[in-house]
Amino acid sequence: MDVINIISVLITLSALFGYINAKFIGLPSTIGVLLVALLVSFGILLTGTMGVDAVTKAKEMVRAIDFNETLMQGMLSFLLFAGALHVNLDDLSKQKGVILSMATIGVLASTFLVGGGSWYLLNALGIDISLVYCLLFGALISPTDPIAVMGILKSAGAPKSLEIKIAGESLFNDGVAVVVFMVILGIATGGHDIGVSEVAMLFVEEAIGGALFGLALGYVGYVMLKSIDDYQLEILITLALVVGGYALASELHTSGPLAMVVAGLLIGNHGRMFAMSDRTREHIDHSWHLIDDVLNTVLFLLIGLEVLAVNLDRSSLVVGAVMIPVVLLSRFVSVGCVVGLMRRFRVFSPGVVKILTWSGLRGGISVALVLSMPKGDERDLILTMTYVVVIFSILVQGLTVGNLIQSLRPKVRSQ
Repeated sequence: MDVINIISVLITLSALFGYINAKFIGLPSTIGVLLVALLVSFGILLTGTMGVDAVTKAKEMVRAIDFNETLMQGMLSFLLFAGALHVNLDDLSKQKGVILSMATIGVLASTFLVGGGSWYLLNALGIDISLVYCLLFGALISPTDPIAVMGILKSAGAPKSLEIKIAGESLFNDGVAVVVFMVILGIATGGHDIGVSEVAMLFVEEAIGGALFGLALGYVGYVMLKSIDDYQLEILITLALVVGGYALASELHTSGPLAMVVAGLLIGNHGRMFAMSDRTREHIDHSWHLIDDVLNTVLFLLIGLEVLAVNLDRSSLVVGAVMIPVVLLSRFVSVGCVVGLMRRFRVFSPGVVKILTWSGLRGGISVALVLSMPKGDERDLILTMTYVVVIFSILVQGLTVGNLIQSLRPKVRSQ
């Protein structure tokens, strides 16, 4: 299938599944589309067991879509920019210590906790896998997905300070996680030895370089927006900022996702206040809300369809299910450690660790990272584990995090 046909199929299925959800199910739109896509995918797999050839054609269509390329080099830039565009920088600054700690210490702690726990359990189940590949699983499953998290937070009813913590962590922790993932992947594949200096340089290039490039990119966009008053052209400038900036970041070997977050924060705050008229501000908000909603729906559709490309036999499902408590417990411990360290400097409410643990959703970024691994038995196993954890995260945690927040709301005061 060529690109136009793939886009046509994805948009059509997104609209159809969205309609089915709105008419008959009534779940939040992205989760509803994911659920319908999963049911359709399992239905196709069931027809395959009855001798119908539909499963082969469906698998060919899904495999024609490079999930990693589609998300990491296409949709992610728009989704991160749109998410950051509506985050208040002053609110974010008040929580910067917690956010930075969870995005660094929290990710590293979770990586080693998940890696060690999964290595122990998998070997106990008779699955021979090295510790380095389990650490690789820990690295790709530890970052919370900003796309999944921010989509759920819109309807969760969390206090503003807590919402900023969750959204801020999810926007920034992928930069650290990608560096950790790349380092461990280099060790696992045995391509070359990686020393401390190489890790430090990689972090500087990816994380710090990405933030600085995003700052420069956002400032250029801010100057251009401030010098004109033409909402159509200003919308086009923001689109060019995302498309061109992300491509240039890749050429410069720095973090495109982090650059989009920083640029989005600058345009969404200083740009919104000082470079836009009321009319422009309204049109840009509407335009990016629409882009965000459409791409979110398509992404969750892709996650639901990806089941056709994953080996989900009974034993692999059991292994994936075993990883769910490992990931959740690791998240609980890592968040608890960060909150414990930060208690010296600020007050936290009793329910914060529970909410931060349960709201740490995993999504498309984890699936995209595992699909970037070289093909092999370890990749297939980690893909299955990742997929099961992601689906549980979105469907179970995503649908219940609002209830958890409401049940703990008397304890969760503004911080």
